[in-house]
Amino acid sequence: MTARKSVLILFGILPFALAAPATARLPRDQLYGLLQEANAAFQQANAAVDSPDRARQLYEKAILAYQKIVDQGEVRNAGLYYNLANAYLLKGDIGRAILNYRRAATLDSSDINIQKNLAFARSRRVDMVEVGTERRVLETLFFWHYDFALRTKFLVACLFFAATCTGLIGIIWLGRGPLVSTITVLAGVLLVCFLASVIVETSHRANTRYGVITAQEVVARQGDGPNYPPSFKDPLHAGTEFKLIEQRPGWMHIVLSNRAEAWIPDDTADQV
Repeated sequence: MTARKSVLILFGILPFALAAPATARLPRDQLYGLLQEANAAFQQANAAVDSPDRARQLYEKAILAYQKIVDQGEVRNAGLYYNLANAYLLKGDIGRAILNYRRAATLDSSDINIQKNLAFARSRRVDMVEVGTERRVLETLFFWHYDFALRTKFLVACLFFAATCTGLIGIIWLGRGPLVSTITVLAGVLLVCFLASVIVETSHRANTRYGVITAQEVVARQGDGPNYPPSFKDPLHAGTEFKLIEQRPGWMHIVLSNRAEAWIPDDTADQV
């Protein structure tokens, strides 16, 4: 397989259902027209291997069309954000690529293409913020909570609930045999683990806001104003991810994955 084919497989277009809500400002036929225009521009850009400027213009054309579907068509789905992220990545905009991969992953965290491309985009960042030791330990001990998609955990919890109920019925009818009792207890423990994970993640999603720096670089400061001293020796760069603590007029208070806090102008980043 050639290198070019590998790139096309990694950054291919992901099909998705184009269904606009009743309140959308664009009719369905116009949305389909924008989708075809965006996909065609994306494919033409991939084919323009000998003309980087031409390819960049075509990626920008695809981005404008995809973004119009999001903004005016009010369409929100993983495939659309994935395609938008691919166009940004191939254009060289790491920050907005990661932002849209994150949005796609929020809607469908089980899609392997989204996860692979997100990991690839993250590897291209300037800032490599280390995850705190405590976080790494938690991710290792409670791997099912961090590695499994919310939908997957819910389905697994349902399966263990059924297994637990079946085991209890077996105990009632057949008595407390060692095999049936062991299976029932194990299913019950796993049910509690996955159910707790679903509840925690659902609550976390409802109360936590994440973001990505989209500016090429930004000086993070110790307060919400340009007169405050910098928080770090070097500026932060596009693609750096953070958790949003609070917002004030013109500023975001953020915390990075290593728990370092800072303030950045709100026009240098966007929320997932």
